[in-house]
Amino acid sequence: MKTSRIAEYLDYLFPNPQCELNYDKDYELLMAIVLSAQSTDKRVNMVTPVIFSKYQTLKELKNADISDLENIIRSIGSYRKKAYYLREIAKILDEKYNGLVPKDRDVLMTFPGVGRKTANVFLSEFYGEAAIAVDTHVERVSKRLGLAAVDDDVLKIEKKLMRRFPKETWAKRHLQLVLFGRYHCKAVRPQCDCCLLSDICKQKKVGK
Repeated sequence: MKTSRIAEYLDYLFPNPQCELNYDKDYELLMAIVLSAQSTDKRVNMVTPVIFSKYQTLKELKNADISDLENIIRSIGSYRKKAYYLREIAKILDEKYNGLVPKDRDVLMTFPGVGRKTANVFLSEFYGEAAIAVDTHVERVSKRLGLAAVDDDVLKIEKKLMRRFPKETWAKRHLQLVLFGRYHCKAVRPQCDCCLLSDICKQKKVGK
């Protein structure tokens, strides 16, 4: 009953949720997701056009000057690591995968800077695979609404969400939970007063 209430509310708030990262090609999406760790989609969308207009192919990107990449993405957290990740991902894709991002979670997770969450987001968004990626927003919302326990790690949360929601809705639910956490159920100053789920929210019960 609680899960269906949550699903209905998410459908009401975000009937057609969309990924907020801008991209044109498969590798642009993958790299944007890598850059978005500990950052915001808005900030990532400010730097990716600069990167992909200056380095228009994977061959150009894999040979990019690392200091130049660092300067372009300096406004993003962990920019030194991420500049290295971008160049290495470009090299791997160009030299091992014919320039195409593989449709395989295990393979993607061998790429530098790509963990399970990043792989799930990519596969769900680009290939339409049924997947739920647990980022900080999804984790926070899931714990507050009792979809997961407070001490659950991200893998446990992912498995619980997969059991609670029908498989054909996983991609949509992931995006809805992200957007709900980003714009409503925020880490600081969540909009509890106008939330129709506040009566089942554990955060509300223990106080902000």
